[in-house]
Amino acid sequence: MKSLETFKASLKNDSPANNLSIQLKALWYDGKGNWSEAHHLVDQLADTSSAWIHAYLHRKEGDIWNADYWYKKAKKVRPDFSLTEEWEQLVMEFL
Repeated sequence: MKSLETFKASLKNDSPANNLSIQLKALWYDGKGNWSEAHHLVDQLADTSSAWIHAYLHRKEGDIWNADYWYKKAKKVRPDFSLTEEWEQLVMEFL
């Protein structure tokens, strides 16, 4: 996948493309409304990319303290824009 639009279009599929990174698979499941599967994919990973997605997921969940912990691990600051904008930013970052 090469664009945000293509990624969003893939959400109509039953499963993510096999060639997606674990980070993009997590974002794909979140885009499908499956927060639990998205979280499961990044929950045990220690890299900063996964920590950023983990932070976003906890922000979406409303667990701000936990989100801020993961943003720090990702060397990021919790954004002051919408969750939709952050999801799109994350997708574009990892495409």
